[in-house]
Amino acid sequence: MRWQVVGLTLFLLLVLGAAKSRHGSRRGHRTYRRYTPDWTSLDARPLPAWYDEAKFGVFVHWGVYSVPAWGSEWFWWHWKGEHQVLYELFMRNNYPPGFSYADFGPQFTATFFDPEHWADLFRAAGARYVVLTTKHHEGFTNWPSPVSWNWNSQDVGPHRDLVGELGTALRKRNMSYGLYHSLLEWFHPLYLLDKKNGFKTQYFVSSKTMPELYDLVNRYKPDLIWSDGEWECPDTYWNSTNFLAWLYNDSPVKDRVVVNDRWGQNCSCHHGGFYNCQDKYMPGSLPNHKWEMCTSIDKSSWGYRRNMVMASIASEEEIISELVQAVSLGGNYLLNIGPTKDGVIVPIFQERLLAVGNWLSINGEAIYASKPWRVQADKNSTSVWYTSKGPDVYAILLQWPENGVLSLASPTTTSTTEVKMLGLKGNLKWSKDPVQGLLISLPLLAPSDFPVKYAWTLKLTGVE
Repeated sequence: MRWQVVGLTLFLLLVLGAAKSRHGSRRGHRTYRRYTPDWTSLDARPLPAWYDEAKFGVFVHWGVYSVPAWGSEWFWWHWKGEHQVLYELFMRNNYPPGFSYADFGPQFTATFFDPEHWADLFRAAGARYVVLTTKHHEGFTNWPSPVSWNWNSQDVGPHRDLVGELGTALRKRNMSYGLYHSLLEWFHPLYLLDKKNGFKTQYFVSSKTMPELYDLVNRYKPDLIWSDGEWECPDTYWNSTNFLAWLYNDSPVKDRVVVNDRWGQNCSCHHGGFYNCQDKYMPGSLPNHKWEMCTSIDKSSWGYRRNMVMASIASEEEIISELVQAVSLGGNYLLNIGPTKDGVIVPIFQERLLAVGNWLSINGEAIYASKPWRVQADKNSTSVWYTSKGPDVYAILLQWPENGVLSLASPTTTSTTEVKMLGLKGNLKWSKDPVQGLLISLPLLAPSDFPVKYAWTLKLTGVE
């Protein structure tokens, strides 16, 4: 009888243990579930925490369009799709008759591409993740895609696996790696055939788009997939929900991977892990879903342009102001640069990235892993944006008050309230005014003695 009781006890323990391993314990273990290929199920997946905590990333647009390096990364479409006169004149004046877009391929050399240098620069910029274009709408792949014969970086031009090399360098530095991938290709014969058939056929999807996405995930195990090129077709044409169900259920990155919202017509700002909504999107108020602002240092292009001028380059102040506003509104900020065909990140782009890194080295406490506060912009002035972390509140000041006294209407002070400026020692003096709210006496210092030139962060403790 005693052995029967022991046996029954062991049996029950094994059953309970198996159930716990399948369903997770109540003490924080992951509860596993299967996602079905529909948006109701897929949109219910929790966003992996690393992405929201990262806040700042670098976007890299690099491809064959970096060879003509004129106009924009849409060069081929403007030239041969729309037959824009300026592009046709550019080709006529600079290249011999009969020169095709494919002839640019061998000139995409990546001669000076040093992934270690790139990764060091991106880390010095304070970026926690990097998103590289694996394939833009031109169809050229920056890795040896098995379904892009003679139109990839291994067969043509660099004769290197650009996606793999950068990923290796980033992961040495514990940075997350995202892969941009265009679903469509402007001039691929099978895509044009599907378009002619009213997208009732899926020759292009089954032989090109999906094989590439599965290959990218299995080969490089990305932390993020930044999808694009979705706008001409519904998600049912792209088989997006089937791919995402596999990605979330069975892929090698199922627990960590994050995706955006560009998976078919009408998906943007409605379906996906985080929302881009549109290029350079900045909401007017706090959204109820995680989002990302993607923008470019060169305001007129995502890819490198030889005819770039300073008037089109975002200033350090503009970039940092956008970063602050995006994070205050619960978003991430993805800042783009376009390397040259040789793999050089030109000095003006390096300077802007390093300026962000210098600012974050002082003020990162208010950015990384922060959360939106109950108020995002102060009622007294829209030049003050708030973030929070635990009980601490951060007020980031984009404009310096003329009298040196900052008025904040939103924080409620307590007997334990203290105010500090990140990068300086000691507390700042403050007082409470029944009309103007919290009045903070800002430091009287020479400009060179301040930790940063603009976007100064005040850390408020003991406020409500």
